[in-house]
Amino acid sequence: MHNSKTGSSIDSFKTERVSKIVIGNSIPALIAMIMVMVYNLADTFFLGLTHNDLQVTAVSFATPLFMIFMSLGTLFGVGGTSVISRALGAGDTERAKKTSSFCFWACVAVGALFMVLLWGFLDKVTVMLGAGDESAGLTKEYLRIAIGCGIFSMISNCFSSIVRTEGEAMKAMTGTLIGNLINMILDPVFILGFKWGVAGAAIATVIGNGVAALYYILYFFNGKTALSIHPRHFSVKNGIPGGVIAVGVSASLANLLVSVSTIVVNAQLAKYDGGDMLVAGYGVTAKIIMIVTLIGIGIGSGVQPFIGYCWGARQKDRLTEGIRFSALFGVVFCFAVSALCFIFAEPIVKVFLTDVTALDAGVRFSRILLSTAWLIGAFAICQNTLQAIGAAADALLASVFRQGIIFIPAVFIMQALIGLNGLIWAQPVADILSLALVILMLARRIRKADFTAAETVNE
Repeated sequence: MHNSKTGSSIDSFKTERVSKIVIGNSIPALIAMIMVMVYNLADTFFLGLTHNDLQVTAVSFATPLFMIFMSLGTLFGVGGTSVISRALGAGDTERAKKTSSFCFWACVAVGALFMVLLWGFLDKVTVMLGAGDESAGLTKEYLRIAIGCGIFSMISNCFSSIVRTEGEAMKAMTGTLIGNLINMILDPVFILGFKWGVAGAAIATVIGNGVAALYYILYFFNGKTALSIHPRHFSVKNGIPGGVIAVGVSASLANLLVSVSTIVVNAQLAKYDGGDMLVAGYGVTAKIIMIVTLIGIGIGSGVQPFIGYCWGARQKDRLTEGIRFSALFGVVFCFAVSALCFIFAEPIVKVFLTDVTALDAGVRFSRILLSTAWLIGAFAICQNTLQAIGAAADALLASVFRQGIIFIPAVFIMQALIGLNGLIWAQPVADILSLALVILMLARRIRKADFTAAETVNE
């Protein structure tokens, strides 16, 4: 049963002004995403202070693999959020409770499995990532330790989304904030103070993720939640696993495809003269683009519980108003940040890199990608809305289209046409085409929906 605090948080979805709900839920999610961004930049920044750009290169090679855990956590987090928010909107609190417990224990089991597999094949994985002779040892050193936070990373990524389904956006943000702050505090101590380099960055990552996961676990023991992670509520009946995975796989696949596409681009860059430094430059570029990307994701994930609730409660007017307002909010915010990053690209890149080749590549690559990065705000809102309403197939198609069907072929086609820069221009092409697709799919889904009928849980 709800206690009064939890109930009032959810009831705000019914009565509060839509713009206030969107901003109120988006800002904490935005802050959490910004903290993720800062924490990602921190590793690169403090490793850059060692004046060994190969350490930056090593983390650039390792990051796509580490993102697998984040992707798996996102699978259960986004899928669980969709099922739980629609269940709460329909008044089915028992289903919400069972879903949250399923997501927690799935994170533990799947995280443990992937940790063992990655440790067992670490040498082969390092080669697969494209690390060259100079950077392979450092890449392996980072991964050997960082893989240890797999379960923690999955739990923190999953429940930073699920906690928001109860209207507890601030508490959802706090876990991410605490974990990232600890990571950033430990980075300079381990990397520079103890002179542990990439190993220090990895240890800080493990500790930060561990503390964040512990925060979310303790959240469920304070008795002020309608959800649960207790084993007695774990259930694989009534379509819970299918409902979670069907929706969550689109968000997870989006992150996995970002990892795959980064590996593809890194491997292609490594073939050019000065390849390791080009990879270092692209690695810093990815961090800069992450600033805009995480803002878009933050707004999209912040509004997702409200959208799911309105869909479950069959409130068409509030649903469409929420989509319009959040899309406008996302585009304006992302455009402003993209413009600032474009203008100050050179001084930003100089903070992380000293090698002339790496620095030139970082500035050039950043400005190419920033030309369309601001569209990520609108794309994230539309995709999160598809996930929130349970449109699993559409959300999956949008993910595959952006980073797979369009992007990866475009890398090779545009590289053949215009060389090195063509590798980078492939992303703006994918951004534009995928946004057009996701807008069409969302408009079609809402137009055909029957808002007079009871909500169907598994669509």
